[in-house]
Amino acid sequence: MSEEKHAFEENYSDSDFWDKVITFAKTAGIEVIQKALWLYYAAQSPLTPSWAKTVIYGALGYFIFPVDAIPDVVPVVGYADDLGVLAAALGTVSMYVDDEVKALASQKLKDWFGE
Repeated sequence: MSEEKHAFEENYSDSDFWDKVITFAKTAGIEVIQKALWLYYAAQSPLTPSWAKTVIYGALGYFIFPVDAIPDVVPVVGYADDLGVLAAALGTVSMYVDDEVKALASQKLKDWFGE
């Protein structure tokens, strides 16, 4: 793992994740938040191995890090880099994003965005 990914993993915390998701859910959009939630819930699963959790926490650490490649306050494209990092992580750990993980994320999305 590169030092940069390791630094993002070290910067990850559950409280920072939820703060960012709740604060920016509508701004980031459903697609970004859905992928972040898939990763989050996959990391909570006891079936997900530690190597996959390392990938997940690295991606989520990047997502919540206040300074990234494209500032999140930039309209429209502000979350493009976040989405790219989340999508890359999902490509690596997709086998651990099962129906239960997707159901938990779907319920949370319904709570925030409605049907």
